[in-house]
Amino acid sequence: MTNALQNNVPDGVTEIDTTARCPLFLLVGSGLVWLVLGGVLALLHLAQSYTPALLADCAWLTYGRLQAIQETVLVYGWFGNAGLAVVLWVLARLGESPLRGRNYITVGALFWNLAITLAVIGIAAGDVTSFPLLQMPRYVQAILLFSFAAIAVPGVLAWSGRRSDATFVSHWYALAALFLFPWFFSVAQVMLNFVPVRGTLQSVVATWYAQNVFSLWLAPVAMAAVYYLLPKITGRVIQNYDFAVYGFWTLLFFGCWMGGRHLIGGPVPAWIPTMAIVCAWLVLFHHIIVYFNLREAFRPGSSTVLKFLAMGLGSYLLSAVVDTAFASRILAEVTQFTFFQQAQMQLAFGSVTLIIFGALYYLVPRLAGAHWPSVSLVRGHFLAVVLGLVLFVVALGAAGWTQGMGLNDAGQTFVDIAAKTKSWLLVATAAQGVLLVGNLLFLVHFLWLAIGQAPVWKLIRQPSAAEATVS
Repeated sequence: MTNALQNNVPDGVTEIDTTARCPLFLLVGSGLVWLVLGGVLALLHLAQSYTPALLADCAWLTYGRLQAIQETVLVYGWFGNAGLAVVLWVLARLGESPLRGRNYITVGALFWNLAITLAVIGIAAGDVTSFPLLQMPRYVQAILLFSFAAIAVPGVLAWSGRRSDATFVSHWYALAALFLFPWFFSVAQVMLNFVPVRGTLQSVVATWYAQNVFSLWLAPVAMAAVYYLLPKITGRVIQNYDFAVYGFWTLLFFGCWMGGRHLIGGPVPAWIPTMAIVCAWLVLFHHIIVYFNLREAFRPGSSTVLKFLAMGLGSYLLSAVVDTAFASRILAEVTQFTFFQQAQMQLAFGSVTLIIFGALYYLVPRLAGAHWPSVSLVRGHFLAVVLGLVLFVVALGAAGWTQGMGLNDAGQTFVDIAAKTKSWLLVATAAQGVLLVGNLLFLVHFLWLAIGQAPVWKLIRQPSAAEATVS
């Protein structure tokens, strides 16, 4: 019996993993719950785009409010919780010592999810802003900021207390995600809500913030995970590792200025979208370096983690090419203000989701001290997510292109355009349903592992005297 239990323990489990089990499981579990809920809301929202009467009599779930709710739930509920769990685990592993201040993670996670719950209720009640990815009420944003700071404290302590002076690429991206989010989040709060700028400058700040959510927060989280996991899984060193620093700084310096490409033709100075287009081309240098560093991920392998990382990395690189190509003014005249922009966003955010899935499939068994219970559920989740994401992006892209061509044709009415895009939106709805089923499988599988293998959970623990003194 003892040997059987020992054989069920994944390789490489250390005290770093077991001591961080409770707070990181709280983050991961919360993120998966929000992911499934966001999938349900996204399904309803997509159905409303071709069935306007759906939930039209329910003021809390009209088209605009439902869009804001599902956006908030997926970005801050799913990416926020799961992304922070991955970053903290990577920093602890790289620091070669257990996380300190783990109670900060627990308290911060509870208030972070409380804030998201309040945001959902507030938006549904009509207390919503018009800024993309920042549509939550003002009173919620302050709670999110302080909650994020509390969760990030153990990550900073893991960096400052690392046993080796050496730093790695994963260090850079993980710390960038922890430090840059509070900066641009607080700047956007001040300039858009508390001391709002006037006129068209609000749209400039809003697009700057929305771009930073991906370029300065979610993308660094994904890169930290890939740069850490790939050499551990393949057993091979990262090729051209010395060039990684240039890719890192390219993303940070130029990635944040790409948001202005969504303002082409708008009432803003012409240099703003022009600069954004130039930055979009410059950021391709980051993606080129990432490809040459991490192309080992695309070699055939049996590891589920590696498959998720490869699909996520491929989507990440493809999204950069698509964003750069369609940032040009000629193509933007067709795709701007259409479903095509949603397809671009889904491709970019989907790439980060796939990478986080891969990271979770690696770290969760080490936190629990046991393998995943069902291989079939893992395979089913992978097939459902990949198939759903591909169909979803292609269908939305086709719907957006059809919609854009129709809008540029003065002879077509809005009714004609809606009729032509409906079939593609039906395909996108089916794809969203497949994604929802896959994510539900992952949530059930996670709960199966957590409940079946974890000991009695102690979310708040009493630190040792030495740790309390150091922290």
